[in-house]
Amino acid sequence: MTTRQRAARGSKLRPGEITELFERLQALDPAPTTELDYTTPFELLVAVVLSAQATDVGVNKATRKLYPVANTPAAILSLGEETLKGYISTIGLFNAKAANLIALCRLLLERHDGEVPRTREALEALPGVGRKTANVVLNTAFGEPTIAVDTHIFRVSNRTGLAPGKDVRTVEDKLVRLVPDAFKRDAHHWLILHGRYTCKARTPDCAHCVLHDLCRWPEKTALAGPVLLP
Repeated sequence: MTTRQRAARGSKLRPGEITELFERLQALDPAPTTELDYTTPFELLVAVVLSAQATDVGVNKATRKLYPVANTPAAILSLGEETLKGYISTIGLFNAKAANLIALCRLLLERHDGEVPRTREALEALPGVGRKTANVVLNTAFGEPTIAVDTHIFRVSNRTGLAPGKDVRTVEDKLVRLVPDAFKRDAHHWLILHGRYTCKARTPDCAHCVLHDLCRWPEKTALAGPVLLP
């Protein structure tokens, strides 16, 4: 079927195609996970807060220096805001992030005995933690089937026709409704990795995309050859 013929059927993937999409992503990476370095839920929470408008690579460089010195709420709080800034100064918006992390650590100690809470409401009540950050922590640290829609997931969802929407909350709600239960636990990471390395913003690698024949994006380029799954 040609791209033009597929586009004529509509911009949304059908249920069977959605299942096929995730089966292919699963075949490529059966156990996807975040590219942020962490060993505890608290380290993950800090890394995700730092990752706003920053790359995972940049965050990992900073936390590799920070965590050996301070990787608990009490330890970071004892550093103080100015010292903390020195560890994260290579990351964008580090002044605001340092202030948020100090306040976040204080609330974790006051309200949660220093532990990362496992509910969305409690997470979103922490400074610097919005819905996306809460979803990442719930999914990656605690195994909840949440889907945090970042710029990569938003792009992939719209381009492919998986869950088109004008804003991230619309896309998130559609994904939660449309992704089969068997794939919800890992859907977040599969879509992020696909957007980061294949369905890139400026130079998408359509020529080697395993979703090429499913994708509804009218601007996709031709395949370079047969795409073989593992």
